[in-house]
Amino acid sequence: MTDNKQQDQAYHYIPAMNRRDSLKWLSLLAASAALPGLAACTPNNPPSATVTKGHWPELKLTPIRSTGYGKDPNLIIPPSSAWPRTLSAEHLTLVAVLADILVPRDGEIPSASEVKVPEVIDEWVSAPYENQVRDRPTILATLVWIDDEAALRFSLKFVALTPAQQLAIIDDIAYQTEQTPIEFSRIAGAFKRFRQLVLAAFFCSPQGTKEIGYLGNVPIAGDYPGPSDEAKAHLDQVLNKLGLNGYAYTEKS
Repeated sequence: MTDNKQQDQAYHYIPAMNRRDSLKWLSLLAASAALPGLAACTPNNPPSATVTKGHWPELKLTPIRSTGYGKDPNLIIPPSSAWPRTLSAEHLTLVAVLADILVPRDGEIPSASEVKVPEVIDEWVSAPYENQVRDRPTILATLVWIDDEAALRFSLKFVALTPAQQLAIIDDIAYQTEQTPIEFSRIAGAFKRFRQLVLAAFFCSPQGTKEIGYLGNVPIAGDYPGPSDEAKAHLDQVLNKLGLNGYAYTEKS
């Protein structure tokens, strides 16, 4: 147990992203539903509140009173301050540990905390917009539940547990399936949302977009070569299914 306490004292996540960058990243994350395989901003059913077995934190959250930037923000001279952030230093450290379990360092590929995902999650649960306000109680309750479960099982905070102890908890809530025990059903649904946000935030980072092969606005040297033969064949197939071949552009001979 002494080693675990030393582990708790040894690791504390230190925020290092400036506010302008974290807000830009929040905007990218809010648009990440367009990225293949990421469902960060799609409607998400809240965890069922009908489950009575197991424990669930009842949080009294202060309502977010900030109005945000509006639909037509001044991007030349942005407001001097945004909404206040929600997560405490302890929460940020917990998010960092959980995020690194989901996206650990893999060779040259950095972990989620190394690309500052916790700070983006903080912006997400702090923002005054509809999707973010909806997710706020789910994510905050998830963090409290995980620490409560760690205390029940091992009498320690989650970040103070050994990796094996941490995984024992995460394995029970990682996925919500028909086989998930009823006492873990609600937290499994909430953790699903947390996982979606972590993955989406990671793949919105420069390192994450590089990992999935997204090139972004990269200039092409010389004349534009046009779509590949494979792309043209795919387009022809789609147009044919839609009955739009007759309207397709054909190059004049």
